[in-house]
Amino acid sequence: MRAVRGIQAGAVAALMALTACGEARDPQLMNIRSQNRTPDEFAILPPKPLALPEDLAALPEPTPGAQNRTDPTPEADAVAALGGNVARARPGDRGLLAHAGRFGTQPGIRDQLAAEDLDYRRANDGRLLERWFNVNVYFEAYEPMTLDRYRELDRWRRAGVRTVGAPPENTE
Repeated sequence: MRAVRGIQAGAVAALMALTACGEARDPQLMNIRSQNRTPDEFAILPPKPLALPEDLAALPEPTPGAQNRTDPTPEADAVAALGGNVARARPGDRGLLAHAGRFGTQPGIRDQLAAEDLDYRRANDGRLLERWFNVNVYFEAYEPMTLDRYRELDRWRRAGVRTVGAPPENTE
């Protein structure tokens, strides 16, 4: 009986050693794989609602490959929502880019941040059984970087800043 248990323990140890020798991969902290093969509802961008114009003669001629009036325009919608002039908005607006980088930019910042995040994910990719069973460790790994909204709200209120968008202070 002891020999059988020793063989079983040796088999488990050998299996663990073999799985540890697997190829290096990018750690996936957020394991949200779907078990079914249904469409991703977040990948679908709904069109704008159809509207019948007052004068059908004012409709432009159909142009194959051109943008449709009901096609989504998220950039223009964002400009309009923020109170900007949609007619003046252009993709990759140089004025906006110049204003955003007016204090200077760091070349290669995206590559640097990607490398630092990869190192962080490798250091915090969960324990052995969490990796084996694809347990979601994202929130636990990034928890030290989260902002406590209530503590931050209290900090701003103590500093005398009006927080009009926040719930009123507890007056009890």
